[in-house]
Amino acid sequence: MPLPRRFYDRDTLLVARELLGAHLVRGKRIGRIVETEAYLGPAGDRAAHTFRGPTPRNAVMFGPPGHAYVFFVYGMHFCFNVVTQPGCAVLIRAIEPVEKIDGRTCGPALLCRALGITRELNGVDLCGKNLFLKRGTPPSRIKTTPRIGVDYAGAWAKKPWRFFDGESECVSR
Repeated sequence: MPLPRRFYDRDTLLVARELLGAHLVRGKRIGRIVETEAYLGPAGDRAAHTFRGPTPRNAVMFGPPGHAYVFFVYGMHFCFNVVTQPGCAVLIRAIEPVEKIDGRTCGPALLCRALGITRELNGVDLCGKNLFLKRGTPPSRIKTTPRIGVDYAGAWAKKPWRFFDGESECVSR
């Protein structure tokens, strides 16, 4: 059963932590979320795609919570985010394969490739049946660090908004 919409309609940092251990389901492929990053554009977060306001690319992030925001980066990779509050989202950085996943999943582009997540899923309702998250087992040890690859964001790059399962071998390196 998919997580209810009210799960996503909360503080983004809390959602980012509580997504750890949840299962990401795409058809018969299932992975346990072991790494996330929070992005809070309207708060002034210079690393967020929504920092400068709505655009056609980021419009999904200003819509209702509990939808997928999928973007294309470096002209070759997809990244999957969960929309929370208006203009905010949680990037799913890594999963541990649970069922029927072939390939590596230790990084946002790798997990998208393994699950077949592409731009076609941008805006999909995560409370539906095509792509969704369901409850799992939370990690016993959560670690935090600054986010990865956002040095351009100045002081915002140092925010400890990357959360991960301290015992998982599948977190991105």
